[in-house]
Amino acid sequence: MITVLLTGGGGAPIPGLIEHLQSTCGYRVLVADMDRYAVGLYLAGKSFVIPAGVSPDFLPVIRGICRQEKVDVLMPLVDEELLEALELEAEGITVLLPRRAFVEACLDKFALMQKLKSVGISIPATYLASDDLRGIDFPAMVKPRQGRGSRGIGVVGNQSELAKFIETSPYAPEELLVQTYIEGLEFTVSVTVWRDGVVHAVVPKEIICKKGITRLAITRRNSRIDALCRAVQNSLRADGPFNVQLRVDEASGTPFIFEINPRFSTTVSLTIAAGVDEVGSLISYATGETETMPWGEWREGLVLFRRTLDEFMDEADFRKRGINIMDQSGVVNTRADLPSSHR
Repeated sequence: MITVLLTGGGGAPIPGLIEHLQSTCGYRVLVADMDRYAVGLYLAGKSFVIPAGVSPDFLPVIRGICRQEKVDVLMPLVDEELLEALELEAEGITVLLPRRAFVEACLDKFALMQKLKSVGISIPATYLASDDLRGIDFPAMVKPRQGRGSRGIGVVGNQSELAKFIETSPYAPEELLVQTYIEGLEFTVSVTVWRDGVVHAVVPKEIICKKGITRLAITRRNSRIDALCRAVQNSLRADGPFNVQLRVDEASGTPFIFEINPRFSTTVSLTIAAGVDEVGSLISYATGETETMPWGEWREGLVLFRRTLDEFMDEADFRKRGINIMDQSGVVNTRADLPSSHR
């Protein structure tokens, strides 16, 4: 049985991914997160509390878990963990990410925009906040050069608002990106590809509601989006799953990429439900279980609407639940205990 380790156990798609990988694919699923109360820790076969991705302890701890549990596939879902996780490829573990150079480019949003522009990929006009911004078009989007989850992002309508945003931002001007805001529909797009470089599927999802993460979305076919995402792979050679965020200009119909996540997105559940199992099938292909990735026609017009689902467990069972709190020396605590004030 293939053993899969997911990180980012508190993420929106995690409960559904655990269920899918365990019940549909038949894999053994482990989950890790830095928060001991992340929901995924209580749903997986075995769970681990780990250091943050920026901690020097992250890689040694993940390496220790992979060796101890004989992990076949590591699936990191947190940006801060991606480059460290790729180190484990050299140890025979399949890491479900694009190649290192692509990941590095995507994690620096300004560098990514420059790369895309250099190969003729359509992007919004993009600047650093430290540049001379006189004469730029408004409205404009301002966001951290490195970051995720819509943190520190804002839309400004004129020079005065832009200056105030930059002045009050916790980020230095050279750490802020300024992009022309494209008026039109926003899409998040799953692109399924592996080390052979073949694009097996492109699934665009129109975003209807977004609050940090996508809350409501619908699958839509769009030939120009499909061609653009394939051009990204052909030019930059991700050779691993990635997620494209773009807007389609309402006047011209041209899609403009404003960001790429070098990992699976939170809408992975919609991609799977629409008919492209970009996780299970990719695991099977990447590990050699299958020699091809046959995809059926994915379903257009399928709507994702996110909800909160309450789970219940007897306190005694909760206390018995094995959550392994890890450091470099190994397991520190193996109980899913409640805070002492609640005993």
